[in-house]
Amino acid sequence: MSVETTVLPGYLAGTWQVDLNHSDVSITARHFMVSKVRGHFNDFAATIVTAENPLESFVTATIQAASIDTRQEQRDGHIRSADFLDVENHPTITFRSTGLRPNGDDYKLDGELTIRGITRPVTLDLELNAIGPDPYGGTRIGLSARTSVQRHDFNINFNALMETGGAVVGDKLDVALEIEAVLEQPAA
Repeated sequence: MSVETTVLPGYLAGTWQVDLNHSDVSITARHFMVSKVRGHFNDFAATIVTAENPLESFVTATIQAASIDTRQEQRDGHIRSADFLDVENHPTITFRSTGLRPNGDDYKLDGELTIRGITRPVTLDLELNAIGPDPYGGTRIGLSARTSVQRHDFNINFNALMETGGAVVGDKLDVALEIEAVLEQPAA
């Protein structure tokens, strides 16, 4: 299936680099079975390559696992430990897309996510927010993406139990990305 670039206003083929100062990668987990706690990764990089046919576009991303920030130092240290991300032995989390397909007005981005050296397929719900000029003479693209993964799929099995039953931390992690990227090189 082909998508006409006229369907995507301002669409440009080229290579884009994520603007770290205007992007966010976060995870949310159930905590004490009653609320949710969000963490943000403060150090990540991604390259987006938009193709002439938008469905042939792809992305690669690397997150520095130790950059997790939940706004609570003790919890952050525990998440960095071997109980969770094991950043000493697995300093990065990586994503590599394997396909892009339409989903109504949005897209499904298929890919491979690697955490703790374990690679699993994931599908992100992807929304193209806009493509347009910035005030500095450049061009930017804005994307939002969401997915959920199970901790146990990546051998993150720590699970303290509460006296009243239930786990301290849920197995499901909701992943949210708000990405702004700058056109580095238009397609030739």
